[in-house]
Amino acid sequence: MSHFSQIKTKIRSLPALQAALTDVGAEWKAGPQAVRGYQGQTETAEVVIEQDNGYDLGFKRNTDTGDYELVADMQYWQQALSVDGFLNKITQRYAYHTVMSETSRQGFQVAEQKTAADGSIRLVLQRWAQS
Repeated sequence: MSHFSQIKTKIRSLPALQAALTDVGAEWKAGPQAVRGYQGQTETAEVVIEQDNGYDLGFKRNTDTGDYELVADMQYWQQALSVDGFLNKITQRYAYHTVMSETSRQGFQVAEQKTAADGSIRLVLQRWAQS
């Protein structure tokens, strides 16, 4: 029986996920690579974060939904934040990178960016109309 848990996310862009992980200081490796679990069990994931205890966590693409799910043996979770805290931080940075990528693609530029004390980010974007 597998000890791995798979936690659904709304993360769909691998580059934005990787940028988010970098932003939060996670040392990740690009896959496909094995996520190590209990008694030598493995899952293959597109992004893997190795932990000092020999058990990893990763993000694996769900082929049905296209979303990347967090996969890990939660009994051996060894991150500074709880699972929810970790996913919240990743999701915020993922959203930031997704917004920046999409608005840039549409010709917008950041005119102002402020990070509030609660960690929320306020962006003011502008786009010059061509005459």
